[in-house]
Amino acid sequence: MIVYPLKSNMEQIKGKNILLVGATGSIGSETARMLATSGAQLFLTGRNEDKLAALAQKLNLPADRFIAADISNKEDIDRLKEVYFATMSRIDVLIIASGIGIIKPVDQLGEDEFLKTIMANLYGPYLLVKAFLPAMKEEKKGLIINIPGVLGKVPMAGAAAYSASKYGLTGMMQSIREELKRTEIRITNLYLGGVDSAFWDNIDLRVQRDKMIVAEEAAKTIWFLCQQPSSAVISEMVLQPFNHQAI
Repeated sequence: MIVYPLKSNMEQIKGKNILLVGATGSIGSETARMLATSGAQLFLTGRNEDKLAALAQKLNLPADRFIAADISNKEDIDRLKEVYFATMSRIDVLIIASGIGIIKPVDQLGEDEFLKTIMANLYGPYLLVKAFLPAMKEEKKGLIINIPGVLGKVPMAGAAAYSASKYGLTGMMQSIREELKRTEIRITNLYLGGVDSAFWDNIDLRVQRDKMIVAEEAAKTIWFLCQQPSSAVISEMVLQPFNHQAI
């Protein structure tokens, strides 16, 4: 019997330069831990500087490998880009795990809340892609992972602002994908169902968090997506709880 050696055609995480946005959230911090353990060269950003510093210390990251930023603020994005490339020679993977959720009936949803949601969940990713895509184009390769969530595909009562931002994110990234067909730049949209995370802490909605996806499993999915087959792309992935399969 001839035994053929197994050959892996999967991308390796070790040595990859990865910018993780939303690193201090429940999913983001777990993702950071897994990527660091796998040997990635991580750069972290999030809104809370104290939480970023604590996470970086836990992962043994130096002070020049994280910076607090509000991604809906162009000046913050410009500063993030400058500091990132002062430390990192290139960007292999951009993971956008940030976002906010305001769940209210539309007649109770304030105009400021609607705009805040759009700015954080759609305008912010636009600014990030606009800032970091040129460097990927120079290399003609790279990976961008977005998390529209299932509400970027299916509606839910009370989620007018959130769904608008996530439907928009889906459409925007699909359009950008069309622009990149002659390159090896991959775009992956991850459609997560309900995740038991801090996302729900300030939402006045009765939910069964004990039946949701745990943050560690959501992070493991992102970790997996960073290792896509070198000859292909995972355009979409859906991960949702057994008890609420919307897609």
